[in-house]
Amino acid sequence: MKIQWSPLALEQAEDALDFIAAQGRPGVAAAWLEGLSERVRGLAPFPKQGRVVPEVGREEIREIQYEGFRVLYRVSPSWIGILSVRHGRQQLSPEAVSDD
Repeated sequence: MKIQWSPLALEQAEDALDFIAAQGRPGVAAAWLEGLSERVRGLAPFPKQGRVVPEVGREEIREIQYEGFRVLYRVSPSWIGILSVRHGRQQLSPEAVSDD
């Protein structure tokens, strides 16, 4: 199954990476990024492994956790779309994962 990252999710992951690196921990940042990528790749064989996002309540919008971050994604028959990578403390509104 193909995995596609949205521009927003890529930007959010890059922002998190930059923040970790700015703490004087570039090695930790690199390991974080590799771990995030591995966790997302793990969705391919089991796309419904994540839970339905409670704030959205739609079966096709799911999330997995990674190192304090929520990775929100959409499942379709032939691909997985990574929608957002946000810190678990950030509030999520349903509009953040809308089809619009």
